[in-house]
Amino acid sequence: MRPSVLNVAGAAMALAGLGSAANMTEWKSRSIYQVMIDRYARTDGSSAECEAHLFCGGTWAGLMNKLDYIQDMGFTAVQISPIVKNIEEHTAVGDAYHGYWSVDNYALNDRFGTRDDFKKLVDGLHKRDMLLMVDVVVNNMVQAFDNVVPPKIDYAKFNPFNDKKYFHPYCNVTEWEDPKNYQDCWLYPYGVALADLATETPAVSDELNSWVKGLVSNYSIDGLRIDAAKHINDEFLPKFAKAAGVFSIGEVLSGVTEDMCRYQTLNLLEGMPNYLEYYPLTAAFNGGTFEDLAAIRNEAASGCTDVFALGSFVENHDMPRFASTNEDPALAANAMTYILLNDGIPTVYQGQEQHFKGNGTPFNREPLWESGYDKAAPMYVLTATLNKLRNHAIKLSADYVESPSEVVLADTNHFCQRKGPSGSQVVFCINNKSSKGDSYQMPVNGFEANDEVVEVLGCTTVTASVDGSITAFMYDGEPRVYTKASTLEGTGICQERKAAGPKQSGGAGFGAATGTLMAVGVAWAALFLV
Repeated sequence: MRPSVLNVAGAAMALAGLGSAANMTEWKSRSIYQVMIDRYARTDGSSAECEAHLFCGGTWAGLMNKLDYIQDMGFTAVQISPIVKNIEEHTAVGDAYHGYWSVDNYALNDRFGTRDDFKKLVDGLHKRDMLLMVDVVVNNMVQAFDNVVPPKIDYAKFNPFNDKKYFHPYCNVTEWEDPKNYQDCWLYPYGVALADLATETPAVSDELNSWVKGLVSNYSIDGLRIDAAKHINDEFLPKFAKAAGVFSIGEVLSGVTEDMCRYQTLNLLEGMPNYLEYYPLTAAFNGGTFEDLAAIRNEAASGCTDVFALGSFVENHDMPRFASTNEDPALAANAMTYILLNDGIPTVYQGQEQHFKGNGTPFNREPLWESGYDKAAPMYVLTATLNKLRNHAIKLSADYVESPSEVVLADTNHFCQRKGPSGSQVVFCINNKSSKGDSYQMPVNGFEANDEVVEVLGCTTVTASVDGSITAFMYDGEPRVYTKASTLEGTGICQERKAAGPKQSGGAGFGAATGTLMAVGVAWAALFLV
């Protein structure tokens, strides 16, 4: 193994680091925007087309130059793809544009910029009071593969694990229900060989723990996402997170409650992306029912130890875009509403706010510049409004984040939820009827008698009845989001309001919604007018 000594420049940065060593409590109050560096923004701001499986030229400097786009949506944290050096070869499955094919843990990926570029990005985020989460790969190291089994690996090319003894003997993962198989064997042997590290051995685990401690310290990183955590032995994960010293979520790709929640109940991980909800949520918008979503929520609440540390999402870089199966904008708006107002840490993948439609990898990794960074796009404006509402609710009450939500309605077509203590609560109703949905009224609980309530996406008002319920006027499959009028004071949301009622002839639905974004310095506000 090569010496794991940090260079002088890295050590100097550790002394000047701005990292907040953010813990789990701090991260729960944040909303995360997930960035794939190669596909977010180029340094020069250019927007030429690129091929889906090749490098497109996005950089850390490009992200730095486009932070306003993220902050104006109200996001308070950014998650980026891995930062270490990757393989350079062209392979049968494309280039290492995504950053997950590590070859040298002690070198930054110069495809994305210089050490100074990365430091400027971190400093720029912290000056905006935004946190940085970095994806890390510790399950494997990677080399190009000619698809002849067993893979011919030149272990000397790896840093620091430059010997065969640091890796599991080759076998392909075939038994997805057997931990021994999916933790010790190699993943996806086509185009690239993912040489599986023997993280259960002291030599490997000690080195990785030392490396991540230096990485976090040197670059002032606030949080980590551990890629393929399910494929790493259990004992390694808590020690690795402890060495990092920051909030760490681990990817556990499973929709089975027992499989995922065990990572919390056994104290292996603090949090995970919430795949438990991902599957029934997407199914509910594609012919399924919200009753299944409510059922899995109940399972998670009793099976996991802390649902507020789970990352709520409906898109990421590994899954087909939400709109790839149904392009209806109202359905996408409902899904976004759930993600941003649900229990847990909202996580939105770049391009979701522009209604990107790519299917499987690599087509779900479209360059964001194809959208022109359109801040007037309906989904962008919706995201900004909901983030602003959530951030303000947290400001009003420290209990908001960890206040268990209450499901007030779950049937085939509707899911309504109340979250937050009385006085700053937010009640939302989503549906799966699409933009062709019918017009109707339904009662929704969640307030006190005679409360003046504002529906913040249409800026309409309604007064709660003696039992605390309000009348929701539903049409065009649009979501509804309610809060007390007094909650909105000083936010800039819905300064102009009208009485709620049935859809007027010729009225505009979500697809024709207009929005106004206002910025003063780094402050922001958004109106969503229907």
